[in-house]
Amino acid sequence: MNDPKARRSHPPLEDALGKMCSEGKQLAEYLWQVPDDAGARERLVALLGGIAAESAKQGRREMPIICAELTRVAKATPSPQQVDLLVNGFDRLYQLWQAAKSGLL
Repeated sequence: MNDPKARRSHPPLEDALGKMCSEGKQLAEYLWQVPDDAGARERLVALLGGIAAESAKQGRREMPIICAELTRVAKATPSPQQVDLLVNGFDRLYQLWQAAKSGLL
């Protein structure tokens, strides 16, 4: 039961990239309540730029591509489909970050 080789069940500690992904996901989820919030959308675009830059520095190829696609979505006219794409996109970014930190990628 106390096997030291057993996998950890808790997520890794968040670095700057993980915090940006987490914050972006929370902002995207907030847009379900207030889809026309221009300030939240601007913050999302800024976070996506930071995530793309940080992930590129860490040598991750898929994350900057997802960030570019999500930036286009965030600048589009607000709609339920757009918010759904943003939430799912940030969830994907967070999962990629988590997988990389745990050694899966």
